[in-house]
Amino acid sequence: MDSLFHFILIVFLIAAMVINSESSNLCKPTDHGPVVPTTPLVIFLETIQETALNTFGPINFDPKLYVDLSLKFDLPIAKQAFSNLPKTENGSVLPSDLNDFLKEFVNGAEEDLEYVVPVDYVANPDGFLPKVVHQGVRDWGLEVHSLWKNLSRRVSGRVLEHPELHTLLPLKHPVIIPGSRFQEVYYWDSYWIIRGLLASKMYETAKGIVINLIGLIDTYGYVLNGSRTYYTNRSQPPLLSSMVVEVYKQTSDIELVKIALPALIKEHKFWSSGIHNVTIEDAHGSTHNLSRYYAMWNQPRPESFTIDKETADKLSTDCEKIQLYRELASTAETGWDFSTRWMKNTSDLTTLSTTAILPVDLNAYVLKMELDIAFLANVVGESSDALHFTKASEARKKAMDAVFWNEEKGQWFDYWLNASSMSKDVYKWDVSDQNQDIFASNFIPIWVQLFNSDEAKVEKVAQSLESSGLLHAAGIATSLKNSSQQWDFPNGWAPVQHMIVEGLVRSGSEEAGLLAKDIAIRWIRTNFAAYKSSKAMHEKYDVSKCGDFGGGGEYTPQTGFGWSNGVVLAFLEEFGWPEDLNPHCQ
Repeated sequence: MDSLFHFILIVFLIAAMVINSESSNLCKPTDHGPVVPTTPLVIFLETIQETALNTFGPINFDPKLYVDLSLKFDLPIAKQAFSNLPKTENGSVLPSDLNDFLKEFVNGAEEDLEYVVPVDYVANPDGFLPKVVHQGVRDWGLEVHSLWKNLSRRVSGRVLEHPELHTLLPLKHPVIIPGSRFQEVYYWDSYWIIRGLLASKMYETAKGIVINLIGLIDTYGYVLNGSRTYYTNRSQPPLLSSMVVEVYKQTSDIELVKIALPALIKEHKFWSSGIHNVTIEDAHGSTHNLSRYYAMWNQPRPESFTIDKETADKLSTDCEKIQLYRELASTAETGWDFSTRWMKNTSDLTTLSTTAILPVDLNAYVLKMELDIAFLANVVGESSDALHFTKASEARKKAMDAVFWNEEKGQWFDYWLNASSMSKDVYKWDVSDQNQDIFASNFIPIWVQLFNSDEAKVEKVAQSLESSGLLHAAGIATSLKNSSQQWDFPNGWAPVQHMIVEGLVRSGSEEAGLLAKDIAIRWIRTNFAAYKSSKAMHEKYDVSKCGDFGGGGEYTPQTGFGWSNGVVLAFLEEFGWPEDLNPHCQ
């Protein structure tokens, strides 16, 4: 009996050791936060997307195309027809059968939108680019201006009548799309589109875009990443207040301000509370609240469903995959998708940690939102709101100086949240948790801190930018690391050039102003050269060589292109172009 008992005891102990070993290999469920449910249509289109990849293969495959499709018949009818498609022995669908299904049951993504000539478009507006004297540059400026007509759309009547058959959201006013694969409105793109429209004297079109975005806040509580049902789980860099301010400065439209103010206050709450809010205790024991990106999603992004699943397949557990999906969506919310800026291991996309980062630029945008709301509240006589948001802006500026600013380097650095420094939902600041790698975002606060009269600090930042390694032949690179991600070297992006240049110009420093003009000239030249050789404006440019457009990322480079057009027009309006300055690459 004793030997039998000992045998059973040994078996039990071995089993317990195996169970404990397996338990230790399971990842901890670190993902938390809300998830906005998707729609049955999006889920069905994801199935079509996966099937199309298996059927047609990966060459020239764009997953976004399939979730942008709309149905000709009600969803149950389309699902039944799809399930009835004949399968081969390995369960796949033949190309001819899938093509027949697509032809019979779905409409192309572009059919959700109709071309519309903007009501305020004229070929040569009065007062257009008054400082541009060089005839060749002026002619090109008018060509860029004419692209608004190419990119202008309105939502089709069938989307308004049967929204359940479409992933495109019904918007009341005409829109300007970025171009190419992006056949819908995007949030932060719209700011630079509006800056270009204002240079083109197209005030009604600009106002319509703003009202469309306000409508999204009224419906969802925040502006979506883009105007598709699959973007309801995240926002994008919050620049609506900046759009309202710019339109108001040009039009003095107080009614627009009255409509916008409640929506902007609602959006501010979205970015400054809940999952987006983080409390941090600085080196002197003072606590501050700052904002982070945090998508309300933990599955593959529908527009990149097959890509995200392939990326996640490198991970071993479902728990790790769910966390990665949250990070992928949150990085898409940053607008910088993707960059080594968000990765623990800069060569491994599965190490994205965006939700654990307090980003310099996001907090600059929220600070600007607070300043903008205070300004707009004063315009319409809402003094209590003006006072509240002035105080909020002062608190955030202190927080940014305490957490991000590095006096020695003359830059603001992203701050990585360290779980070991957390106590009762408050993180304790440590200089070692500043990410001291060089990114263009380190200089974005200069765009907002225009009210800062500290010229010595401005010049310190300008000198830091000049010595950072980011300045190249054709503009500012996003980072120093060539990772093949599109928000890394050698790519330069229009919004980054514009914010840094405008911040330098408005700082009041003569030295900073000269640097700004030099960067703007480089950027205009590369856009001019690329346009002359390709007959297109591009989404991004290779700043290492004048006249080359950018690459990298999870889709092919796009043309059109909304924010590139807007920044060129804004720069030409600000700086002009003299007759004796050669616009060609030097």
